[in-house]
Amino acid sequence: MLTFFQNHQNELLASLVAVVLFVVVRFIVIKTVRRIGRMSDINLVRTRLVSRYISFGLGLITIVSIVLVWGVNIREIGLIMSSVFAVIGVALFATWSILSNVTSGIILFFYFPYKIGDRIRIQDKDFPEEAVIVDIQAFNINLLKDNGELLTYPNNLLLQKGVVLIKKADSNR
Repeated sequence: MLTFFQNHQNELLASLVAVVLFVVVRFIVIKTVRRIGRMSDINLVRTRLVSRYISFGLGLITIVSIVLVWGVNIREIGLIMSSVFAVIGVALFATWSILSNVTSGIILFFYFPYKIGDRIRIQDKDFPEEAVIVDIQAFNINLLKDNGELLTYPNNLLLQKGVVLIKKADSNR
């Protein structure tokens, strides 16, 4: 056991640095996302969701860096990754709209100027009515129409259409 630590001292140190760097960067990024969410008055659930996405991405980068530090043959990784990406590619082709909506949800978290409770109108010939934003989720936005119907509108379509603010929500809610 002692010889293992002596023989792989550099790899162990580099792995430790990668993990510590992951923890520090994740802490800073999560704090920043929370601060942006608080300053922009964004729902706490949306803030947590974006934080999870970012943590997953940082974890994936950390795992790749640790694998590279331990000197795994790049050609072997390339073969495995190409096989995995082929399977994932086929699966994602079938669910591309879900991935598009999740990506749109992250973009809306940082750049959507409207909040829950705002009355909006989406500039779409199929949706001419005004509605109130009830909830903004990872895949869609829930809108309450004047006749009481709850409309679930996909996030990717929300980014593609013009949105008009009719009335801001009360800040005393």
